[in-house]
Amino acid sequence: MEEEIKDLIRVVPDFPKPGILFRDITPLLQDGQAFQKAVEILSEKCPKETKGIAAIESRGFILGGALSEKLGVGFIPIRKKGKLPHLVNTVRYQLEYGFDTLEIHQDALSKGKEVVLIDDLLATGGTSEASVRLVEGLGGKILKILFLIELVDLKGREKLKNYSLFSLFKF
Repeated sequence: MEEEIKDLIRVVPDFPKPGILFRDITPLLQDGQAFQKAVEILSEKCPKETKGIAAIESRGFILGGALSEKLGVGFIPIRKKGKLPHLVNTVRYQLEYGFDTLEIHQDALSKGKEVVLIDDLLATGGTSEASVRLVEGLGGKILKILFLIELVDLKGREKLKNYSLFSLFKF
């Protein structure tokens, strides 16, 4: 079944700019059975002491919402700047082509809360590393970091070497 799920990840050349091979998960999301199986596999990788799912905007929300529902734990959104309506903690981080900013509500989690961080894609690791800083800045404990896809050649795993990682598919 895992190969069937992987086959649903579409490659879109030259998006969002020339030279990039974009991994589009839309066909996977459209296949209810494959999507459920992917969430099931990811849920099996979550430690039993998981108390929350922290997910990175925007495709991470799709996976994170399904995962938090499956596990019966809370959902913690990590969003781009200006999208959260209450008091936030902010982190600015470097992308391969500039800078970006992520935010989390200051009351998103309690000190010591054990969470799993999830996103759809691990590329250079910058977004995930910034998200870890936000969660830990509030006193949260990252138990594991999950990805649907990892782009191995971009070496994002190196930025997260102190954490337990799982990627369902590696390209």
